[in-house]
Amino acid sequence: MARFDEVKETFWGEGAYGVQPPLTERTVREAEHELGVTLPPSLLDLLRKQNGGVVADSWNAAPAAEPTSWSQDHVPFDELMGIGRSEGTVSLLDTPYLVEEWGLPSPIALVSGDGHSWIALDYRRCGSDGEPSVTWFDTDLDAELQLAVDFRSFVEGLTSDKSFGGEEFSGAGGLS
Repeated sequence: MARFDEVKETFWGEGAYGVQPPLTERTVREAEHELGVTLPPSLLDLLRKQNGGVVADSWNAAPAAEPTSWSQDHVPFDELMGIGRSEGTVSLLDTPYLVEEWGLPSPIALVSGDGHSWIALDYRRCGSDGEPSVTWFDTDLDAELQLAVDFRSFVEGLTSDKSFGGEEFSGAGGLS
């Protein structure tokens, strides 16, 4: 498992897709107020380097302890949402709308996903000021799976999707 600082140095992939304006302390305070939670310092460390965007291929998958609708042993993590309001870009600030739209539990803060599946900071057990776990939510199957006890551990556990067997599922568990 890579240490957080090592991952942080090579975390971001190439391209401007999903990148928000540079993160400021004011933006962080406003986001935490709007979301009603305290964001993990490790998340903010990554977003201070680049405020959202494509994750490098070396870190684009999170191991899963049990099979999901995506694969037998991992879930995708190809982008990390930033904090901002750039037109046409989904942000952590869109969490309240997306939680309602997709029928997700609360309180959570979405950090990656496409509607059918999400990776989120999960505050249901720790409370709004605690250190949230990281959870995979599959809206099609109404399923969830804890991926890590906190965001830092989640990042330290990331790896390349190429390190897995390549057997991905589509839909409700059928092989693609």
